Amino acid sequence: MEIKPAKAVIFDMDGVLIDSEKFWKQAESEVFSSLGVKITDEFTQFTQSMTTAEVTEFWYKKYPWDNIALDTVEQQVISRVIELIATEDCTIAGIKKFIEDLKSKQYKIGLATNSPYRIIQTVLDKAEIAHLFDHITSAEFEEHGKPHPAVYFTSAKNLKVDPQHCFVIEDSQSGILAAKNAGMTVIAFTNQNSEIYFDLADHRIISFEDPLPALFS
Repeated sequence: MEIKPAKAVIFDMDGVLIDSEKFWKQAESEVFSSLGVKITDEFTQFTQSMTTAEVTEFWYKKYPWDNIALDTVEQQVISRVIELIATEDCTIAGIKKFIEDLKSKQYKIGLATNSPYRIIQTVLDKAEIAHLFDHITSAEFEEHGKPHPAVYFTSAKNLKVDPQHCFVIEDSQSGILAAKNAGMTVIAFTNQNSEIYFDLADHRIISFEDPLPALFS
């Protein structure tokens, strides 16, 4: 089917819909440390942009463990993150109304994340925004995660929107690069931060509690 021009806003998940980076660090530390992995800040910084499967394989190569499969370990990490999201206050302020305002302007709403698929529903339920999304996409089903653009191409295809007509809201360097490589207009959600890589984006949003930016008019 031919993809017809339309307009869409595609959201990253971790760091954009919820403040979850600390949960991933906690879950990975608990699970991998229990297997004899020596977690270091240096390597944790390196693994932040990886998919969960890539992170599990990374630590296994550094500190091989016995008697438990890599995919089982990966699922343990994911389960712990889901527990933390469900029980902790982590929704990004203003995100629900922000998406509602976009829907009122007839934007299609998508989600494209490096996180595993089974964590997505927990996040959307937590933020009470599941009903607002037209399609959700996880890099779990792509050969490569961000910064590869595959997950964004898949999102645009499923939304039936040409990539050049998509806005993407991202907070990470790998995500910004993925969306740029997909030919999309990228908006960095800074959340009051001042990372150098935000300069790679086309626009910035400081807070979702501010009025809808003029570019969405």
